[in-house]
Amino acid sequence: MIEEILENTELEMAEAISNMERRFTNIRAGRANPAMLDGVMVNYYGVETPLKQLATISIPEARQLSIKPFDRSSIGAIEKGIYEANIGITPNNNGEVIILNIPALTEETRREYVKQAKQYAEDCRIVLRNIRQEANKSIGKLEIPEDDAKQAEEEVQELIQKYNKEVDEKFKGKESELMSV
Repeated sequence: MIEEILENTELEMAEAISNMERRFTNIRAGRANPAMLDGVMVNYYGVETPLKQLATISIPEARQLSIKPFDRSSIGAIEKGIYEANIGITPNNNGEVIILNIPALTEETRREYVKQAKQYAEDCRIVLRNIRQEANKSIGKLEIPEDDAKQAEEEVQELIQKYNKEVDEKFKGKESELMSV
């Protein structure tokens, strides 16, 4: 029973880390990255469709994204979807391809993005603490010897320390990516 609680706890903590990483990809670092468009939905014949399913997204230059729709008639809807996604980039349409020029980040913008990344990391730490608390409650409810319960709680504490360290490493990596010019 304890092993099951520890296993579930570790899975939940790993999911919290991957959620934080997904949120980090939405913070742009002044370079083109197709993941910036992951949240863009396009109204395609009355159905909200992810942009990825309607077009090929490529990176012709370091700070430029090129979106080539599979169906040319959808180019206006794709452009509107990018506007509505509010990603801070204005699309340029030449009739065949939509070009997104990613502006260079100012020092102030970089610092704002670092603050945002720091908030995401802190949110992840809060989730990890809540997972630890739930695991400890589950262990407390078990009718097992006190020594076994203490041992299980120590293992949960080791897990949270491991994942907090991972959060710190990933945040430092994102911070250095954002602050590099």
